[in-house]
Amino acid sequence: MSTTPDAPQPRAERVSHALVRDVTLPGGAGTLALVTIDNGLDHTKPTTLGPLGIAELTAALTTVRERVRAGEVHAVAVTGKPYFLAAGADLTQVTTVTDRDTALELGRGGHAAYGLLHDMGVPTFAFVNGVALGGGLELALNCDYRTVASDVRALALPETGLGLVPGWGGAYIVPRLVGVENALDVILTRPAANKPFAAGEAAKIGLVDVVLDPADFLEESVRWAARVLSGEVVVERRPLDPQPLWDGVVAAARQRLDAVVHGSRPAPYRALDLVAAARTATREEAFAAEDDALADLIMSDEMRASVYAFGLVSGGKKPVGAPDASLAQPVTRVGIVGAGLMAAQIALLFSQRLGVPVVMRDLDDERVEKGLAAVRSTVERLVTTGRMSESAGARALGAITGTTDLHDLASCDLVIEAVTEILDLKKRVFAELETVVAPTTVLATNTSALSVSAMAADLQHPERVVGLHFFNPVAAMPLVEVVQAEHTSAEALATGFAVVAKLRKTAVLVADRPGFVVNRLLVLLLGVIVDAVEHGTPVEVADRALRPLGLPMPPFELFDLVGPAVGLHVLTSLREDLGDRFPRSPGLEKLVADGTRVVLDAPAKGLPKPVDPAIQAVFDAAREVEVAATPLDEAGVLDAVLTALTVEIGHMLDEGVVATPQQIDLCMILGAGWGFHLGGITPHLDRTGYSEKVLGRRLLPDGVANIPTR
Repeated sequence: MSTTPDAPQPRAERVSHALVRDVTLPGGAGTLALVTIDNGLDHTKPTTLGPLGIAELTAALTTVRERVRAGEVHAVAVTGKPYFLAAGADLTQVTTVTDRDTALELGRGGHAAYGLLHDMGVPTFAFVNGVALGGGLELALNCDYRTVASDVRALALPETGLGLVPGWGGAYIVPRLVGVENALDVILTRPAANKPFAAGEAAKIGLVDVVLDPADFLEESVRWAARVLSGEVVVERRPLDPQPLWDGVVAAARQRLDAVVHGSRPAPYRALDLVAAARTATREEAFAAEDDALADLIMSDEMRASVYAFGLVSGGKKPVGAPDASLAQPVTRVGIVGAGLMAAQIALLFSQRLGVPVVMRDLDDERVEKGLAAVRSTVERLVTTGRMSESAGARALGAITGTTDLHDLASCDLVIEAVTEILDLKKRVFAELETVVAPTTVLATNTSALSVSAMAADLQHPERVVGLHFFNPVAAMPLVEVVQAEHTSAEALATGFAVVAKLRKTAVLVADRPGFVVNRLLVLLLGVIVDAVEHGTPVEVADRALRPLGLPMPPFELFDLVGPAVGLHVLTSLREDLGDRFPRSPGLEKLVADGTRVVLDAPAKGLPKPVDPAIQAVFDAAREVEVAATPLDEAGVLDAVLTALTVEIGHMLDEGVVATPQQIDLCMILGAGWGFHLGGITPHLDRTGYSEKVLGRRLLPDGVANIPTR
């Protein structure tokens, strides 16, 4: 069995200093004390706020307030080092807390520091010159006024996605500032989608007051502050939303949480409770409630798992096991074999991110035109919705061409096959390509489960073949599994990693084993679900069974997204390679054969899609096994799923599919959309005892993604 490393030791706090200097305001408006938050490091090391940094900020602001009372200072502003105001609290310090009293003091300390801005006695300003996340944005929110540079693209309160709440004033200030509906977008919706605000978006809803040019942002902010002090600029604040509207929005949000989250994690509910109370609570009452919520959540495994997941995703930019980047070959032209849905998505991604010519090749003009039409349709939609400029859309379309002639791929440095998941077909594609492309051309496969080594086995140069497994939808899913086949050269592998980096995706190195990571585990999960139905568990019971995990969607909706035929194909393929752990499903076979719809339309945007009742009859009619006397209930199905996943992860680690359990978690977070609150999969299996019960050991060291148990 594989082993895991010892639990990492917490690092010392990287202190962010509060540096104060006086600025003379224009127009005789007096003196502004400018407080700059700076950790003393370059722009690659984000400014964060830990206990020592908060203490230093408190001391600096206390001194400034004394000068205000002495009549020496007429306004106060906070700003940051280049590119950052602050990226939030120092989470590495938060996870070292092991008692609630200390956790409570973290919340109170932030409130005390930020409260000095609110109670300064003169107008206070935040000059948001860069990233402002979590406690960084709350630093700005506690000021009276906020300017922001137009190039800032990361303003957010991501706490509920990290198992926390906005605990330094955000849950109280934001709904009162921008309205309760906008506030829930800021606090609940956007964190779930990992979608921060850009400067213009934030100004539109009133989160900031004015957007200024970044070229002379600080000078313009000072001038704007002087105009506020002189009365030349008056910032209007919206009135509080009426109580009935406030209550109605909160009630609707609670219903949506129940329908999507199913109580699987406490942070969104605690945040919603704080917002619900924000209209009538005093500032003191609201901040005390934030302190309590923060203390409870800091002492939760959800928070530890979320921070662990955040660390994995942040560290994913430096892939484990990647070869020296200097070995990568230049890619100036890309070929794609196939013009179906995935091929069209991959073509557009390469055109946008690499900025190189892309040619799609298929067997006939009709297929080629269909692929190009799919690209055009996507670009038109992006331009219409404002997510792509017209010029960028024109460039992307201009770079993509189609052909039926294999020789048009001859000058490509990288060719990716994206044809039907049939091994012999993929082998034939590679054999044909090898007759026309240069000896240095890297050949990649987008296979989701088949053996890359087998595809390359009969080639003259099997070392040039590498797997690049993209996930659907390609534009949205951040993971690419980079598959090292038996003969893959360091140069081909390095080229694969370099390309993924330029595509702004996260690469995870995986061995050439069936299903790699994501599909092996997801298809097993779905296989266990349908196996329960084959043995008499009602479809709706099986579909509800995984709600305690808080997954992005229920199992049968996932089946619908993947496509029942694709799911069946991969399940069958994995069963052939890995054995009876991947069950056969006559019901699924009939479902695919009959073309029965799996799910109905969602009752509202963002809500799960219910199972089509018709599929129960399909499974009943196809059942070949003797129905169990007592079909599984929801808990029994969940137990079967978690047991199967634990067994499979043990096999995957023994086989060396990835280097560590952490890589499995990274794949499940980025490739399957599993929430940060789970930490991927292995922290949940450790926390619930499945690892030790099934494998006889933890997958991660005690204290990683959980409160230490010993």
